Amino acid sequence: MNGARVHKVTRSPLFRKYVALFLAVVSLALIPNGLLDIWFSYHDLKTLLVRVQSEQASAAAERISQFVREVEGQLAWATQLPLSSKSDDELRTDAARLLQQAPAVTELVQLDARGRERYRTSRQAMDVIGSMRDLSQSPAFVGAMTDKIYHGPVYFLNDSEPYMTIALAGKRPDHGVIVAQVNLKFIWDVVSKIKVGAHGRAYVVDAEGRLIAHPDISLVLRNIDMSRLPYVQAARSESSSNVDATVVRDLDGSRVLPAHARISRLGWLVFAEMPVEESFAPLYNSLWRSGLTVLAGLMLAFLAGLYLARRMVVPIRTLGEGAARIGGGDLSQRIAIRTGDELEALGERFNGMATQLQESYATLERKVEERTRELELANQAKSRFLATASHDLRQPLHALGLFVAQLRDRMRAEDRKRVVGHIEAALSAMNELFNALLDVSKLDAGALTPKLSDFAVSQLLDRIETTFAGAAREKGLSLHVVGSDAFVRSDFLLLERIVANFVSNAVRYTAKGGIVIGCRRRGAALRIEVWDTGAGIPADQRENIFGEFYRLASSERDQRGGLGLGLAIVDRLGRLLRHPIDVASRFGKGSRFAVSVPVVAAPAASAPTVMPARMSARVGNGRLVAVIDDDPLVLEGMGGLIRSWGCRVVTGSSESAVLDGLVQAGATPDAIISDYHLRDGRTGIEAIARLREALAAPVPAFLMSGDTDMQAQREARAQGYVLLHKPVEPMALRATLTQALRQREPATAN
Repeated sequence: MNGARVHKVTRSPLFRKYVALFLAVVSLALIPNGLLDIWFSYHDLKTLLVRVQSEQASAAAERISQFVREVEGQLAWATQLPLSSKSDDELRTDAARLLQQAPAVTELVQLDARGRERYRTSRQAMDVIGSMRDLSQSPAFVGAMTDKIYHGPVYFLNDSEPYMTIALAGKRPDHGVIVAQVNLKFIWDVVSKIKVGAHGRAYVVDAEGRLIAHPDISLVLRNIDMSRLPYVQAARSESSSNVDATVVRDLDGSRVLPAHARISRLGWLVFAEMPVEESFAPLYNSLWRSGLTVLAGLMLAFLAGLYLARRMVVPIRTLGEGAARIGGGDLSQRIAIRTGDELEALGERFNGMATQLQESYATLERKVEERTRELELANQAKSRFLATASHDLRQPLHALGLFVAQLRDRMRAEDRKRVVGHIEAALSAMNELFNALLDVSKLDAGALTPKLSDFAVSQLLDRIETTFAGAAREKGLSLHVVGSDAFVRSDFLLLERIVANFVSNAVRYTAKGGIVIGCRRRGAALRIEVWDTGAGIPADQRENIFGEFYRLASSERDQRGGLGLGLAIVDRLGRLLRHPIDVASRFGKGSRFAVSVPVVAAPAASAPTVMPARMSARVGNGRLVAVIDDDPLVLEGMGGLIRSWGCRVVTGSSESAVLDGLVQAGATPDAIISDYHLRDGRTGIEAIARLREALAAPVPAFLMSGDTDMQAQREARAQGYVLLHKPVEPMALRATLTQALRQREPATAN
């Protein structure tokens, strides 16, 4: 009895504390959870609404842009021929056809190269032919001649419908300028059809901040300036991060949730907004439900605390002590509770958890050992890769040093020519290895993006035949290409690289016989196959040939060169383009490599397929080229090479040194070549910008770099520059320089 009374006395305070603590814990769990749920629901709902409205605004902006592009396309058709070659009847016929094909165009004016009106036609007025009225100072003519295309401000004709002026210049000055008055009622139709909730709306603001399209046309006719609204100001100034997720007040002072999309070509903004009351109506309903849920939870927690406290006060201490021991690392600890209820089951779960933890620790240790072994294997593979790359790089470097040493001695002209040829071969091998390593790095980093297009496979086969016919002939091999009239969809250059690697290996490893290149249809795909009569590949080595620096264990093959990276690049390119690669071979008989490419229908038009062009052989005599590099040897080599192409060259280690040389030469360069990394942490992008600013001329430029970091490639691409990776082959340098000089030709002609 005394023991029972003592147990009851010690139990009563713990009972009350447990009930209070249980209720407090549940309250702290429910109330913050409810508040957080409301907070996140608010932000999620607002984000969802803004996303939906942004999509509606973006769709409307795209339709408006498409409308303007279609009008520009029709106008471009009318400027294909010189204006002087067209008679009045031809001008009238062209204008009638254009008005028929572009219903939005209400008036057309054809201006000659001097800005004089040659022809005017309108849907509302009589045609005017040969008035020769001087419009050379009009904004439309000046803007079109300067930028090739001009978009005028929006205006209202007779206070009824919005219009804008679009002017387009021909490809050549004697083609003249065509000026069109375009009815923008289409934009009205787009905006009026957008439904933003039940009471939301969409409208369009032009580059000046004026309202030009709104479901309520009376607001548009009042020529309202929307730029005074803060969220319109923010959207116009590009700081849109504070616009599309913030509740603001609209033109009427109502609280709305806006979203917008930009029409970059016109400088217009499309807004979609919804009243706050409508936007957050689901959230308000959710607040009531959450409040009732929290209140019901608290009441249930109180009742549950009363019930559970009576049954858990004593055994919970045992649970706490046992859990503490398990948490402290004593996984052999087991909790013994015999209450016949959930507490006993909980104790058993703790015991099961301890058992699982013991097993998990054992499994974890085993997995750690497995991962450690995998890392060791990966490190060994990396070490082998680097060792092989180092070996293949040291070979031409060693040979290059020997040949250079021979040049120091006196020798006959024919011997010197032979040594120079060997030096060029060693440099070519080094360049091939560096380029292959760079390609592998780009593919592994995911920095290469395919440019898919539809083209005739015959064009690719012709280029392959042209490239390898000479090499096959030199080895006494036959090279036969079976033509195909199929059209495929792929990246032309990357697919050419795959097939070229197949053919290159076939030529290198075939001693006699020949190579056949052809195509087979397989359902919706076309298999481009390369057959050879070489030594073949053993069955146990076919999976390994796609690894880096892997060469078949054959002394005969080793003597034929090769980096062992070609098929590794092919494997990565195939996975990048999603073109399956297949290989079949009979050892001692020959091999067949194939790539499967999706087939597409032949284009209806007879226009030639756009194909990457080969390098022009002409650079240009007397053109001035500026070269910036902080390495004196590179400057000397670049200057001598470019001068051998008939160009003048000004070199320097910085833009200041180059500018001094240009001042002495008294001329502006036709192209700029700069190293990416210069002294004092500066980049070639900064040097080119400063040199252009000092010269006040947009001189074409490109970059070179010995750094393979993709960050440099991304920065160069963002600024619109081509980046060549050193070492650069002279022919690649010459092709890039030729392209840059061609960009300078129109400005030089003017």
